Amino acid sequence: MALVFSVLLLLGLCGKMASGGQPAFDNTPGALNYELPTTEYETQDTFNAGIIDPLYQMVHIFLNVVQPNDFPQDLVKKLIQKRFDISVDTKEVAIYEIGVLICVILGLLFIFLMPLVGFFFCMCRCCNKCGGEMHQRQKQNESCRRKCLAISLLLICLLMSLGIAFGFVANQQTRTRIQRTQKLAESNYRDLRALLTEAPKQIDYILGQYNTTKNKAFSDLDSIDSVLGGRIKGQLKPKVTPVLEEIKAMATAIRQTKDALQNMSSSLKSLRDASTQLSTNLTSVRNSIENSLNSNDCASDPASKICDSLRPQLSNLGSNHNGSQLPSVDRELNTVNDVDRTDLESLVKRGYMSIDEIPNMIQNQTGDVIKDVKKTLDSVSSKVKNMSQSIPVEEVLLQFSHYLNDSNRYIHESLPRVEEYDSYWWLGGLIVCFLLTLIVTFFYLGLLCGVFGYDKRATPTRRGCVSNTGGIFLMAGVGFSFLFCWILMILVVLTFVVGANVEKLLCEPYENKKLLQVLDTPYLLNDQWQFYLSGILLKNPDINMTFEQVYRDCKRGRGVYATFQLENVFNITENFNIERLSEDIVKELEKLNVNIDSIELLDKTGRKSLEDFAQSGIDRINYSMYLQEAEKPPTKVDLLTFASFLETEANQLPDGNLKQAFLMDAQNIRAIHQQHVPPVQQSLNSLKQSVWALKQTSSKLPEEVKKVLASLDSAQHFLTSNLSSIVIGETKKFGRTIIGYFEHYLQWVLYAITEKMTSCKPMITAMDSAVNGILCSYVADPLNLFWFGIGKATMLLLPAVIIAIKLAKYYRRMDSEDVYDDVETVPMKNLENGSNGYHKDHLYGVHNPVMTSPSRY
Repeated sequence: MALVFSVLLLLGLCGKMASGGQPAFDNTPGALNYELPTTEYETQDTFNAGIIDPLYQMVHIFLNVVQPNDFPQDLVKKLIQKRFDISVDTKEVAIYEIGVLICVILGLLFIFLMPLVGFFFCMCRCCNKCGGEMHQRQKQNESCRRKCLAISLLLICLLMSLGIAFGFVANQQTRTRIQRTQKLAESNYRDLRALLTEAPKQIDYILGQYNTTKNKAFSDLDSIDSVLGGRIKGQLKPKVTPVLEEIKAMATAIRQTKDALQNMSSSLKSLRDASTQLSTNLTSVRNSIENSLNSNDCASDPASKICDSLRPQLSNLGSNHNGSQLPSVDRELNTVNDVDRTDLESLVKRGYMSIDEIPNMIQNQTGDVIKDVKKTLDSVSSKVKNMSQSIPVEEVLLQFSHYLNDSNRYIHESLPRVEEYDSYWWLGGLIVCFLLTLIVTFFYLGLLCGVFGYDKRATPTRRGCVSNTGGIFLMAGVGFSFLFCWILMILVVLTFVVGANVEKLLCEPYENKKLLQVLDTPYLLNDQWQFYLSGILLKNPDINMTFEQVYRDCKRGRGVYATFQLENVFNITENFNIERLSEDIVKELEKLNVNIDSIELLDKTGRKSLEDFAQSGIDRINYSMYLQEAEKPPTKVDLLTFASFLETEANQLPDGNLKQAFLMDAQNIRAIHQQHVPPVQQSLNSLKQSVWALKQTSSKLPEEVKKVLASLDSAQHFLTSNLSSIVIGETKKFGRTIIGYFEHYLQWVLYAITEKMTSCKPMITAMDSAVNGILCSYVADPLNLFWFGIGKATMLLLPAVIIAIKLAKYYRRMDSEDVYDDVETVPMKNLENGSNGYHKDHLYGVHNPVMTSPSRY
């Protein structure tokens, strides 16, 4: 029912679509990814019996021992072909069922023999035979025999109790299986209802994803400046940006060179002026000292010695620099100034702007085409929407919703009646279990009273009431066993035949899928059809559709379209033709034409500036000479040291004009040092820094400029040769991206409808629930456990009866007993009348027995 329902539902949903095959679909990286919404179904596809599952497994092991043969596929095929005429293949059926038949034969022997044996046993007991006489022969091993019989009967009763417990457990499972069946049916009903509600939601989702795809395409079209323009810039930047950065670095070097030359030129002028002033002042002081040394005051001692010591030092009093010796850098400075006036950095910025303006150029050139593409996409959206409205979803869902409701109503109306019949079975099983419980209880009471009431010092005729009651209980158990065991065995045989065959011929092959393989045999269910399932569903028996394949696909959650191969009936590509739906989009995107004029990274002026900078001559300046000059001190001698020396010598002179003159000269030298030496030193330091900066900049300057110009020529040649092809290629790639969104969407639609939409898993789950759940788990397993437990207890009644009859002799009070003389065995006559006396001298190997009638108490 579930299978037919699923197929009909799919036929309704896809009645106006068809397919030429099953599309394979993969989520493309970077593209839109779609995930069809699915429903979580509540019905489990596995059925676990819980804590009693080991009992069921034990029964399965027993059945595998009784019936070890594999599932008879060939035999079943023959029976199906012959419309289950067993008489035709009786021998093969008997060979397969040999284990079951042996058990049935044993059961039938038990059924016929036990009542017969019980009848003759009763007649024999009434004739004081078969242990009916109330006399017990005493033997030497009597105590050991009694104990062994009691222990054996106890063990048998324990095993019987275990079988009865199995029967109670199985019967209780029968009691609750209707409730579990109803719960399972309602769960499957809810899953099927969810399947009905899932289909329109999935269709709405599929249609809604077109808007998602369209919005993505609109977003790319609206951002064509950043998308397409960004791609073109991405192609150009690796070639252009390094060159522009090199030119920009060269412009910075030009500006730094200009600043360094200006500093150097100003430092040279400052050095020249400061050195001149320093030299003039020192010359004046030196002349003053010479005049003092040439005066008459230096002619007499001690002044003459001091004047003589000053004369050699006087030649060092002078400037150490001659500004006219260092050449000027004004020519180089003028050349660099001319280069800097071209503003090379602005030219570089213009090159960057020519690249950065590409997105705006694309935006301005493609505005009209984008509007036309959007209109085309909206028209495709209308086609998809009109196509979806042609699917009669609501009508079909409403029709099968009524069918499902009717089925559910029928189940709810039938379950109370089935529950009533099931209660009769439960009550009958309960009676059987209690009947066996009663028999075992008699045996337990007999053992209890017999064991605890037995007095080994009491003679058989003088046994107590408790012991005698134990023997009576044992015989009562024997009597009930003979009365009911054959009835119990009839029930066991019937349930065994039914339960064993259901398990071995239906449940087990259904679980391992061998039953489905039998049903898939060509021309089996219909002599004219090779594949029965496709003949029923698709009206074409030549299509390779098997029960096993359908079961496997549905189990995996595959959609009914692909599972039932409906592409052989309907052609879905007629409505979801990807090429036709995307044809208009392709035509509009072919109109997308972008024209970018040639880009000039650096004009002729900028190139000439670089060449002039390379020829500016700064690389030919003798920087070593300037650095050597800058390393010299401002004066030939340290003025402060010389002033201190002069002052020291003057202080050795006697007071007078000469002393005062030397002291005044020392003060003037210190004043010159404070006023004129620092400016000279500052100019030297500034000159040194400028020279070092220029030396670093001018190192290999022509080679660097030549390298930059070569990179510029290479980049410019790349733009001239490849710009047009890059723009065309990226424009086509952008168009393919837009089309790819919709092709990706339409391919996903085909995949979703054929592979994922309307999963048939709830239908297979319903079938599993009917077979594995209800028939096998709720019916067959408890039934098999019931006959296994009851049959076990019933079969053990046979040894229990034999042992109980023998053991009762040791517990019941006898009417007569054996009496022996203490010294020797003397035969005595029985003083009692009636048939209680024995006069056989060799009876049971005991010589000279004499029967006496004990007094009653």
